[in-house]
Amino acid sequence: MVKAVVGDETQLKLAEDRLSQSAIPAQVGLVVGKLNSSIDRGFVFDLLPTPPNDAGEPACSLSEAPKDDKKKKGPKTKSLHDSSSSLLIDQDWVVEHARQVSRMLVGGIKVIGIYIWTTESSFKNSTIILCQTVKGVAEAASILETDRDEGLLIHICYSPMKWTCRNFTLASNITSSSLRPCDFKLGRVLTSIQTFKCMYNFDIRLPIYHESASTAKTLTDILRYGISIHAKELRGAKAMINGCLVVGDEPCLSDGLHEVELLLPFMKDASVEACSQKEVVGILVFSGSVCSFACLNPKEPISQALADIKGDIIMSLQSRLDIICDEADGDVNPTDDSCKEANDEISTGKPVSQLVLHLLRVLKRTFGVFRIRQGQHDNRSPPDLKQHCLSFPRRVFVPWLAGTYICDYLQPFETIEVLKDHCVELMSMEAPTDPSTFLEPETEAPTLTTKSFLDVAIPFNSAFSSEYHSQKRETGTREESNQKPTKSADFTMIIAVLLVFLSVFVGWVLFAVRAS
Repeated sequence: MVKAVVGDETQLKLAEDRLSQSAIPAQVGLVVGKLNSSIDRGFVFDLLPTPPNDAGEPACSLSEAPKDDKKKKGPKTKSLHDSSSSLLIDQDWVVEHARQVSRMLVGGIKVIGIYIWTTESSFKNSTIILCQTVKGVAEAASILETDRDEGLLIHICYSPMKWTCRNFTLASNITSSSLRPCDFKLGRVLTSIQTFKCMYNFDIRLPIYHESASTAKTLTDILRYGISIHAKELRGAKAMINGCLVVGDEPCLSDGLHEVELLLPFMKDASVEACSQKEVVGILVFSGSVCSFACLNPKEPISQALADIKGDIIMSLQSRLDIICDEADGDVNPTDDSCKEANDEISTGKPVSQLVLHLLRVLKRTFGVFRIRQGQHDNRSPPDLKQHCLSFPRRVFVPWLAGTYICDYLQPFETIEVLKDHCVELMSMEAPTDPSTFLEPETEAPTLTTKSFLDVAIPFNSAFSSEYHSQKRETGTREESNQKPTKSADFTMIIAVLLVFLSVFVGWVLFAVRAS
């Protein structure tokens, strides 16, 4: 349970000035920062106002006065209306804002709650809906199951001007007493942050079973399962920071960018076992590289940075899958014709938004490999191996606050203009104008050029397989060459025999001289 919260003085003062000059009676938005229950502290980096919904209406407003009160005039009636007003919050819209913003945040930076700009009386009259909104935002922003157990509610009262912070336990029942006050103060937060960077290469190979032998009916089901399994393996990975193996759990005292390298333990490969099973009809190859950033407060241990890096890698993979699912959502039960059409769409490189995720059934009928990688479409495949290729969205980083970064995911057919629009609409920041400040460090996965299903299922078998095929092709040549005399080999053998005899003779002569 977080007992004290420190907000970045610079950013929160800017937010207060913006709200004071807006002259709006109420506003709701997201609190971005990080919570660390191990040190009982929370850190607030910035406040992001929720944009108007599709109809142009604000996400938060005050309830209108009753009709009887509208007929009356005077300051007394106005004060009575202020004391009886409550907040109207579009919870679904705020939750969707939190879900999309969470995709744009890197490791160690999360949506940790909401803020509300309103009077003290309307705040007290809206406790239940505020708690519901905090819980919904926390659930939308938490991709990992054990990622969150509490959320913050910051109230900015403008009559009189006052900041208060309350903590809400997500597991508790929603009542008027669910909010617990916690200490809140302003200080230097962003300027003291330490940054960690990791380039993580992955190559996940998942067996695709026959429809009668598996409950996974779609490509999405298989990918989600594979990512969840990989997340468990990633939690046990050791790490090296700036070339040194991390052993203890001490704070990181050095400044600058810290390079992190993850060392995964040797695990039993499920795809190797799948080769001997008759129910397997294909292999899903999911490979590429993920660039991850994590931000650490000096008071946090170095293990927190490693946990944030690992969580950011898994969150990045899941976010890309969610983007594809959002684009392709709509077709639930495709027919054979729709499967054929989906298969054609892959080969022609059409946008992912037109791809039906149930096209996995096509693969189950045409034994082969479905390959997912980062980068542009590449449909080159060996003649005896049926392949389908789908590109995941690429991750692009944009400078944010005090040297930190946010990110966005662009599909192959999207441009940087999409990223700029997301920064303005979701992150409430000015559109980035200098493309040279963008970072695209993720590399494209290599093209799959294997010759057989076994080579795909067992990567290390490729070298043996290629050597075997090479030997097989050269069998006729070797048999023909063995029938011809090999003068060079005979000459070498003669020289070796002569050297042996010469050595024995010299040794016998030396022994005779010493004996005499």
